[in-house]
Amino acid sequence: MQLAQQQCVAGARCVGGRAAAALPRLPRAACRGSVRSRVAAVDPPAVATDERGFALKADGSYDLSAAPPFSLSDIRNAIPAHCWVKDTKRSIAHLALDVGIVAGLAYAAFTVNAWWAWPLYWVAQGTMFWALFVVGHDCGHQSFSNNRDLNDLVGNIAHASILVPYHGWRVSHRKHHGNHGHVENDESWHPTTKSQIDEMEPMGRLGRLKFPWPLFAFPFYLWARSPGKQGSHYDPGCDLFQPSERRMVLTSDAFMLGMLGVLAACTAKLGVVAMFNLYFVPYWVNVMWLDIVTYLHHHGSDNPGEKMPWYRGEEWSYLRGGLTTLDRDYGIFNKIHHDIGTHVVHHLFPQIPHYHLEAATEAAKGVMGPYYREPAKSPGPLPTHLWAPLVRSFNNDHYVPDSGDIVFYERDARV
Repeated sequence: MQLAQQQCVAGARCVGGRAAAALPRLPRAACRGSVRSRVAAVDPPAVATDERGFALKADGSYDLSAAPPFSLSDIRNAIPAHCWVKDTKRSIAHLALDVGIVAGLAYAAFTVNAWWAWPLYWVAQGTMFWALFVVGHDCGHQSFSNNRDLNDLVGNIAHASILVPYHGWRVSHRKHHGNHGHVENDESWHPTTKSQIDEMEPMGRLGRLKFPWPLFAFPFYLWARSPGKQGSHYDPGCDLFQPSERRMVLTSDAFMLGMLGVLAACTAKLGVVAMFNLYFVPYWVNVMWLDIVTYLHHHGSDNPGEKMPWYRGEEWSYLRGGLTTLDRDYGIFNKIHHDIGTHVVHHLFPQIPHYHLEAATEAAKGVMGPYYREPAKSPGPLPTHLWAPLVRSFNNDHYVPDSGDIVFYERDARV
């Protein structure tokens, strides 16, 4: 066969019959077969695309698990220059408004102290605790200001106030952004594999996968991370952290201890019942907000027929992983929690301040094309439309196969 290939190539390069006669004449079929085998080994199968180069499935719909026909630079270049500018005064104003609302709500509820007022307070204050988390989140991305020391100070205070270790979480969240969409390397809400779910105890499957219990998972994630991961956000020796980050982790632990002291003092002064109402219940409302929003960033397309892809190996890239994130419309809460639902562009470019995310997204849509999944609009002030994709995903998205470089969630009947 090797001789046949050489002769075919040589024959193809001949211009006149004289050179061709220098080699023994081979059957034409032998030449055709050898050339065909070489072409088959080199040329990948053709992929159908539309006029813009976006890959199509056999049914004509877009294959959004395929590599996009644009680059990260193409998206970056489409975003206006002003969207990258951080305004420290504007960020501080947002923070001051949040803190003022938190203080005002607590004062009003404590003053009224009526059975009907407390449930309203719990929801409102829990939502504001979640807004404070988003401020600390932006500090971790250094999008609060251009001053790292200021960002870290504000982040430590904002996160400690709701019992989150700022630096420990910041580093793990950095890993999440750097590996978004990767089955094994992603850090939060990454998929459970088939072998992992098979090894889980029934209570583990319940806590990780059975709605609504995962909506209370965040404090446990901070303490022991996700299934398949080892260590704690509070432990500077955890493999999440570099030796150079040890002091930062311990600093955030100290802020946490300080906040626990404040809570203990307030409990001694105001009583257990008052602190249960003022802080404990809103804290868990905040946890539910955090788990719902972060889960919906990466699960539950508005299209019931769409499964979001997850990647391994050479199929994964920073761009492809980021394009699996989802924007959401949270109705009246969009501005309260600082546009955290505008998430696709944020995941690709986390240094953009939250008050520029909408403009940046509008500019980037034209580049992303079908890879940007337009969020379903809230039917009113309350985002009740998000209930369906949330529950549907928890009911069906349980694990991914142990192998394969492009995989999708499958359902486990045991959950």
